[in-house]
Amino acid sequence: MAKQTQIDLFIELAKPDTETGISRWVSKTEFVGKYKDLMFQNGWSWGRGDGQLAKKYILERFPAHGAIEKVRTNGYNTQVSFSQAIRKDIKDYYRDKNCVMLGVCGTSVNTRIEIDHKDGRKNDLRVSDKATQKLEDFQPLCKAANDVKRQICKECKKTDKRWDAKNLKGNPYSFYDGDENYTTELGCVGCYQYDPVEYRKQSTKRIAKEASENTTDYIMKKLYGEE
Repeated sequence: MAKQTQIDLFIELAKPDTETGISRWVSKTEFVGKYKDLMFQNGWSWGRGDGQLAKKYILERFPAHGAIEKVRTNGYNTQVSFSQAIRKDIKDYYRDKNCVMLGVCGTSVNTRIEIDHKDGRKNDLRVSDKATQKLEDFQPLCKAANDVKRQICKECKKTDKRWDAKNLKGNPYSFYDGDENYTTELGCVGCYQYDPVEYRKQSTKRIAKEASENTTDYIMKKLYGEE
């Protein structure tokens, strides 16, 4: 099991409400035992204003000035803008990969590769922070595919209705998880635009199971309708 970060430890100790983002006051005297790494003296490194915790929560200290005695979260920070910066090692990994939608990796305007944030809403501050970004948060898309996806994501954000993968002939399922309704629980997961590779993997598993239980005609209709 990976070692918990200072932020993980504080969240575990403070237990901010999931709806309001407000936690109880946590006294420095509680920074002992399992939570001893949270102890600070003059500074407050894990609670600094430009840190990951402050990007998600409004942080309060008591007293407001002088030596800090206790801290808490006082709601979610809605003022922090999402940084689209991507860590260099992630960009280096994807820059020469083929577009996961169109299979190209060219040099022309429309075929050159762009590193795409899979989650088109760009509201996860973990992904905004270079220190906590993961390879699987991104995918290689050519500019043409990325431009189209950007418009699809804008429409989803406006309507909370996710894009139906069956708009592409041959796709057997609308979503690989969830349905057309966007939810905070799933977010973009399950949408073809979010991860076409995972869509194909999950579709292969599902249709293989259906193929073992049904006729070839059934599968052809699943893929191509009544043609």
